[in-house]
Amino acid sequence: MQRRSLLRASAAAPLAIAISLASPWVRAQGSLHKFKFNLGWKIEASGAGFLLAQQRGYYKDLGLDVAIDTGNGSAAAISLVGSGAYDVASADLSTLIEFNVANPQAALQAVAIQYDLNPNSIIVRKDSAIKKPADLAGKTLLGQPFNASRKLFPAWAKAQGFDPSGVKWENVTPDIGDTRFAKGDFDGAAYFFFTGLLNLKARGLSADQLTVFRYSELGLKSYGNGLVANPKSLQDHPEAMKAFVKATTRGWIEVMADPRAGAAAIKAREPLANEELEFERLKLIVDGTMKTADTRANGWGAATPARLQATLDETVAAFGLKGAPTQAEFWTDRFLPVAADRKLKA
Repeated sequence: MQRRSLLRASAAAPLAIAISLASPWVRAQGSLHKFKFNLGWKIEASGAGFLLAQQRGYYKDLGLDVAIDTGNGSAAAISLVGSGAYDVASADLSTLIEFNVANPQAALQAVAIQYDLNPNSIIVRKDSAIKKPADLAGKTLLGQPFNASRKLFPAWAKAQGFDPSGVKWENVTPDIGDTRFAKGDFDGAAYFFFTGLLNLKARGLSADQLTVFRYSELGLKSYGNGLVANPKSLQDHPEAMKAFVKATTRGWIEVMADPRAGAAAIKAREPLANEELEFERLKLIVDGTMKTADTRANGWGAATPARLQATLDETVAAFGLKGAPTQAEFWTDRFLPVAADRKLKA
C-alpha cells in the first residue's frame, strides 16, 4: 500500500508543478478559453504579429484558444464585433468612432493601438500634374466608400487648405481599381500606403514612379488601427481579454524586432502568400507606423490623451458626425500589459 501511494504521488508531481507554473486564470479555467479574433483584412503582413503569437503558442500559454479569421475591411470587422460574432478585431479607430456614434448601444472600445501612425494616404503618379496635395482639387480619385483613406480625405484636405468637395470618387473593386490606376484611368488613389505601394508594384509601377501623400506626414494626427473589442467580452471575460492583449503585444514586439519571422508566419498560415513581398510590406508597416517616438517611449499598444483627442476631432470633422463621444467611450487602457511587457526591443 505504501509503495502504491508513493508511485501515485510521484506520478502526480510533474502535473502539480506544471499547474503551479500556470497563470492563476488558467488554473481557474481548467481548460483553454475560446476566443475569436478578426484580422480585418486578408492574410498579409498587417496580421503578422497575431499569427506569430498564435504559432509560437503565446495565446495558448495564457489560457486562450484563439481563432484568427480574415476580414473585409474595418467597417465590416467592427460590425462583426458589434454583433458579438467576434471578441476583438483589428480596425481603424475613426471607423470605430463613427460606428459608436451611429450605434450608441454598441459601446465598442479599443484596447490597444496597432498603428501608432495613421497609414492612410493618397498615391499619385510622379509623371502627373499633381505635385502637392492641393493639386488634387477637382481631380478623379479611386476609393471605395468604406475605404478609411477616402473617408478621412475631407479632414485631410481641409488641413491642406483645399476644398475636397470638387473631387470625383470612383468606386471600383480594389483588384480592378489597382489595374486601372496603373493604366492611368484615375488621377490618384486612396490607400493604406503599404497596401498601395505593393499592389501597384505588382502591376508594374515601382515606388520611384509614385508620390505618396501620407496623411500622418501632412497634417493629421489620428491613430490608425487598434484592437477593437466587444463590451460583453470586456465585461464577462476581462482576464481573457488581458491575456489576448498581452500575447498579441509580445507577438508584435517580436515581429518588429524580426520582420523575417513575421513574414514566415504569414507564409505558414497562407502557403500561397509571397513571403518576400510580405516581408517588404511588413518592413513598411513596422518602420512607417509602429517604430515611433511614442511607441519607444510608451511601448506597443499605448495611447496618449492628446493623440486620442486628435483622433476624435479629426473623425468628427471628416465624417460630419453629430455629437462627439468622449475618449473613455471608445478607448480603455485597462487591458494593456505592464510597461515592461510593452517595451520595444533594442
